Amino acid sequence: MHNYDDFQNSEFKNGQAVPCLVAFVGAGPGDPELITVRGQRLLREADMVIYAGSLVPQGLLEICKPEAVLMDSASMTLEETHAAIMEAVRRRHKVVRLHTGDPSLYGAVHEQMQLLDEAGVDYEVVPGVSAVFAAAAELRCQLTLPEMSQTVIMTRTAGKTPMPERESLEHLAAHGATLVIYLSVHHMDRVVQTLSAHYASYTPVVVAYRVGWPDQCILRGTLDTIAEQVRHAGIRRQALILVGDVFQQIRPRVRSRLYDGSFAHGFRNART
Repeated sequence: MHNYDDFQNSEFKNGQAVPCLVAFVGAGPGDPELITVRGQRLLREADMVIYAGSLVPQGLLEICKPEAVLMDSASMTLEETHAAIMEAVRRRHKVVRLHTGDPSLYGAVHEQMQLLDEAGVDYEVVPGVSAVFAAAAELRCQLTLPEMSQTVIMTRTAGKTPMPERESLEHLAAHGATLVIYLSVHHMDRVVQTLSAHYASYTPVVVAYRVGWPDQCILRGTLDTIAEQVRHAGIRRQALILVGDVFQQIRPRVRSRLYDGSFAHGFRNART
């Protein structure tokens, strides 16, 4: 068992903290330009980048320096990726673990950080643009609208990973909020059937496939029509299901009070 002093990344040099060697970086949804400035800098500096080949765009890897070691984690286990990171840390090499979207959503970052915690290895996490926000931008819509929806629920259906009963889609759909459903398009018929108990048949539904990639596909329909559209398009993975009145194609005529002249706040008096 290694102790903290063996692999501690954080150091102080001339009274200033030296950045840690390991970074979990959100790659964004697919467009290489939708990565943070910090994430881009860390990629340029990395001696090793571990990424999921089927989910991370090649354009991001072109940012890396020529001598960087690039490892596709698609065929690797948690133990193998951890061993690779630890070997790089021993050599004082900078490592980027590149995660699609944002590392905090439906990734496998928790167990990786837990192993680094146990080894006493410091790390940083750089957020990324999740596909839901890229989809909203592509649709030119707002996920929360006054008097229509002020709540966004992000969830998934049960598959190989079970869902807690209190978080079943049936329970969450009862809120009638804007729904963002990840990792579930292959269960589209079941999703529609479950939602139909709480949403009207004409409720707008969008399926956003590989947002930000060259082969991006956006399907717009209703709860009544979307399953057939998905079947016709042959979409089985890498797609979001977006449900709610905020996704109407004709922009709803609603207005926030924030810029209403009759609304006073700490920086503006009400105008009569």
